[in-house]
Amino acid sequence: MKHALLVIDAQQELIDGNEKEQAVYNSEGLLQNINVVIEKAKQAIASIVFVRDVDISEGNGAGFEVHSAIHVPEDAVVFDKQATNAFYNTPLMNYLKEEKIAHLVIMGCKTEHCIDTAVRFATVSGFDVTLVEDGHSTSDTEVLKAEQIVSHHNKILHGHYNVDHFSVVRKTEEDLFDPIHNNYR
Repeated sequence: MKHALLVIDAQQELIDGNEKEQAVYNSEGLLQNINVVIEKAKQAIASIVFVRDVDISEGNGAGFEVHSAIHVPEDAVVFDKQATNAFYNTPLMNYLKEEKIAHLVIMGCKTEHCIDTAVRFATVSGFDVTLVEDGHSTSDTEVLKAEQIVSHHNKILHGHYNVDHFSVVRKTEEDLFDPIHNNYR
């Protein structure tokens, strides 16, 4: 089985915030965990894909780039998106199919938007998904604190299924590139 690490919207200005938007919850832990999982992906010989949102920092400059604390491998693939769905109008799906990827490990921002959408879309598109429990984040909203949003999504996305393919939620410390989906089939 071939794997890919999909890091969504882990961009400088989104993670750190700016004069209009607050930083994401537990940003230091998020950045550390992304780097740990990148190393695991390299050891597993998994594809590493970053997706950037062109709405961040108006699609240019340092704020638009993948966060400077993230150790982006030279052979990582980077796609830009214009929608909440990382697959919408991007080359991502074609790339994953060409590489014969069956399992996605997903991390990044923001939990209730782009992460939720990617997990759900990937399962209905024929991928098994591992969402990294401590590898996604968001900011407080008017309704919920970021920590609540992250916890809620970890609960509802664990076991989210679409008949043949589904998602599980696992911690950074686990062997993320040894999927456990078949244990539940």
